[in-house]
Amino acid sequence: MAACTMLTDGPPRVFAVVLDESDSVTEALTAFAADNDVRAAGLTAIGAFRTATLGFFDLDAKEYLHLPVDEQAEVLSLVGDIGRDDQDDVALHVHAVLGLRDGTTRGGHLLNATVRPTLEVMVTESPAHLRRRYRPDIGLALIDLPSSKGGDLFDDGEPLRHGLAP
Repeated sequence: MAACTMLTDGPPRVFAVVLDESDSVTEALTAFAADNDVRAAGLTAIGAFRTATLGFFDLDAKEYLHLPVDEQAEVLSLVGDIGRDDQDDVALHVHAVLGLRDGTTRGGHLLNATVRPTLEVMVTESPAHLRRRYRPDIGLALIDLPSSKGGDLFDDGEPLRHGLAP
């Protein structure tokens, strides 16, 4: 894996992260976020996987059904976020749509994947911390926005910097 900072005078910091053949996507992105103190960010990526396991969350069972993709697949879309959990550990939430040789697609929550030959990831840091809190009523850890700011995540007095109208 290689990474470089594209924009540093923020937030937001913007990173290009390029994963190499045989890299584990979840391990590499978790290590990248920890090593660079990324506390909240969005990510997008394109590339390809040798194999992947996608997930579909069964609300009744409160667990992911595993959907293996045991063949080379193009990453048509990979989007998600990086946050921190209650223990301040990196928490990834990533979804993927994969294109198969026969033109069909498979999609779901990315549980794990092995890169082949590359995965090009753009990580854009957010100005607010994304925290995940476990919700036992549904069995998932979901983003818990800070209530101390009254729901306004962009209170630095610079709305244009955040793409908002003044």
